[in-house]
Amino acid sequence: MQKLIFGSLFLTGFNTQLHAQETVQNLPDMLVTATRTQTAKNQLSAAATVYTRKDIERLQAKTLPELLRGTTGIDMAQSGGYGKDTNIYLRGTNSDHVLVLIDGIKVGSITSGTTPFQLIPIDQIERVEIIRGPQSSLYGSEAIGGVIQVFTRKGGQEDKPSVTMDAGGGSYDTYRAAGSVSGQWKNSWYSLASSQFGSQGFNARQPIKGLNQPDQDGYLNTALNARLGHRFNNNAEIEAFFMRAEGKNEYDGTFQNKTEFVEQTVGTTAVMNIVDNWRSILRLGQSRDEGDNFAPNGAFSSSFNSTRWNASWLNEVALSDNHQLVIGSDYRLDQVDSSTVYNESSRYDAGIFTELHSCILNGHFINASVRGDKNEAFGEQLTGNFGWRYNGNYGISPFASFGNAFKAPTFNQLYFPGFGNPSLKAEQSTSFEAGLAGDHDWLQWELRGYHTNIDNLIVNVTNPTTFLFSAENIGKAQIDGIEAEIGTQLMGWSNKLNMNLLSPKSRESDLRLPRRAEKTLSYDLYRSFGQFDLGANVLAQAERFDDTLNKTKVAGYVTVDLRTAYHLNKNWMLSAKLNNLLDKPYQTINTYNSADRNFFLSIHYNN
Repeated sequence: MQKLIFGSLFLTGFNTQLHAQETVQNLPDMLVTATRTQTAKNQLSAAATVYTRKDIERLQAKTLPELLRGTTGIDMAQSGGYGKDTNIYLRGTNSDHVLVLIDGIKVGSITSGTTPFQLIPIDQIERVEIIRGPQSSLYGSEAIGGVIQVFTRKGGQEDKPSVTMDAGGGSYDTYRAAGSVSGQWKNSWYSLASSQFGSQGFNARQPIKGLNQPDQDGYLNTALNARLGHRFNNNAEIEAFFMRAEGKNEYDGTFQNKTEFVEQTVGTTAVMNIVDNWRSILRLGQSRDEGDNFAPNGAFSSSFNSTRWNASWLNEVALSDNHQLVIGSDYRLDQVDSSTVYNESSRYDAGIFTELHSCILNGHFINASVRGDKNEAFGEQLTGNFGWRYNGNYGISPFASFGNAFKAPTFNQLYFPGFGNPSLKAEQSTSFEAGLAGDHDWLQWELRGYHTNIDNLIVNVTNPTTFLFSAENIGKAQIDGIEAEIGTQLMGWSNKLNMNLLSPKSRESDLRLPRRAEKTLSYDLYRSFGQFDLGANVLAQAERFDDTLNKTKVAGYVTVDLRTAYHLNKNWMLSAKLNNLLDKPYQTINTYNSADRNFFLSIHYNN
C-alpha cells in the first residue's frame, strides 16, 4: 500500500540546475569546512564536493547515503535497505576515519566511533560539504580521510513567511512527508521544519548458517529542525539551532534485530566584530547518539548512549587584503551511558589551532595550519597541513598539499569489557596529494593523485590461549588513489563524470583492505525542457573483498537510475524517480541485500 502524506518541504525554489553548471557561469563555491572560515573553493588545494538544497531536490535523494552514493572519493557499504548501517570509506580509509559535523557540532557514537549517516534526515539538510584528505590540523581526531559537514535548514531572507510542502510514496510501502516555514522579521530570522520517512522495507539479509529471518525489515524516522537568530545594531549576531531525529529500525540479527534510536544536535552561536579586522565566533553545543536494542522475541537487549559536549572559539583576523589568520580553540567532553559497564565513562579533548590563508605573487594561494590536542585517554598530538594552489592563465590550476592526522581510540577499543585495551595509542597518518584543475567556458575538470600511510592501526587480535579478541596497535596501511572529475554542458545537457581508482592495502600482508572497491565510475546527466526536467545516473563499481584475508569476494555491479520532474507552475511540481532500472541484484556487504528495481513519486509546493 502506497502512503502519500502532505506535510511540507523545500526552503528553496525548484528551478534547479547541475552544480557544475554554476561553475560554468563563473560562480565559485564558498566553503566553510576546508578552513573553518568562508573561503572560495578556487583558492584552496583541498579536494571538496558541495551539495546544496537545489542539488538534493534535483537528484531526488530520499536519504543522506543516497545523496553521497557515487560522490568522488566516497565508497560505502550498507547492511540492507533504508535505515540500515551505512559505513562510509573516504579515500579508502576506515569508516571511523571521517569526522562528521552538524552545524559545526561533532556528532557520532563514541563507543563505535562511527556516524549513523542513514539516520540523519535529508529533509532537514540545507547543504553538505565534503572535504577529502587529512584535516586534523583544524579539527583534531578522526579526520584522517576527511570531513563531512551537514548544515541544517536556515531561515529565509524575506519578511513574508516562506512555506513549503512535500509528500510522496513508492516501492516497499515507502512514504515521506515534510513541511517547513521560514522567514525574517526586522533583524531576526527563523525556521521550523518537520519530516517523517517510513518504509516497510525488504528482507535485509540472505539466510546464513544459524540465521534465517525472511521478513521485511522496516524503518521509521520522524525529525524536527528549528533555528532562531537575531542581528544587533552593531552587526553582532546570535543564533540557536536544534535538530532531532527519532524512530525505529529493523534488521536481521541473531541476538538483536530492532533498534529504537535518537539523533540530536543542539547549539548556539554568537558572532561579533571585535574591531574592523577581527571577527570572533563562539559556539556551544551538544550532540546525542542513543540506541536501545531489542532481541528477536521483543525483549530489551542493550543500550549504547553517547553524549558529546562541544565548545569552540574562533577568531578571524584580516592581516591585510591578501593575508587572513585564524586562531581558535576547541573543547569536547565525551560521555557514555550504556547497559554495558565500561571502566571509564567519560573523557575530554582540548585543542588549540591556527591557520594562515594568503595570496602571494599574483595568483598563488597558500594555506598552512597547525594544531595541538590533549586527550585525557592517550596524551598529546601535534598535526599540521600545508597546501598550495596557483590559478594561472588559460584556466589551469596546479595544486599540492601535505598533512598528517590522527584518530583517537574509541570507548569500545579502550574500555569494552573483555576486549578493550586502555594502553592503546592514537592511529597516525601522513598524506600527500597533487593535481591539476581546469575551469573553462564550457568545461570544468580536475585530476588528483594522493598517497596515504597509516600507522598504529587498531586491529582485533585473538589470544591463542583464551581465544578472546583484544584491540592492539599493530596494523599498517598504504592507500594510493587517483580521482578525476569532469563537468560540462553539451547541446543543453549538463554532464558530470567522476572516477576513483584506489589501491588500499595492508603493508604487512599486501592484501586489500576489506569492503573497498578499487574502481568506481559515476555519471550524471541532466537537462530541462521547458516545464520538464530529465535526469539519469549511472554508477559502476568493481568487486571488493568482505574480509581481511581476501577470501570472500563481493561482485561488482552497475546500476542505472532515471528521474523526471514536471513544473505545474512556479509553486507546484511533480517528480518521479526509478532506481535500479536494470533490476540488478547486488551487494556491498556479503549476504546483505540491496534494493531491486523501485520507484518513488512526489509532489512539492513552495511559495
